[in-house]
Amino acid sequence: MYVCICNRVSDKEIKASIQDGATTMRELYKEHSIGSQCGKCCQCAKKLLNSELIKIADTQVQVA
Repeated sequence: MYVCICNRVSDKEIKASIQDGATTMRELYKEHSIGSQCGKCCQCAKKLLNSELIKIADTQVQVA
């Protein structure tokens, strides 16, 4: 699914960036230009960022 239509950024690309270490919207902006055009993608991208970071945190807690 495309999160940012203006820049053709999919949810898979955002998830991959998060797995590679992106933890903020600023980092997603630098890598994918999220929100640089119309800005309609920001809310969806932020929800995706938060849910992926929670998954990563849950995994780390279970391992420890």
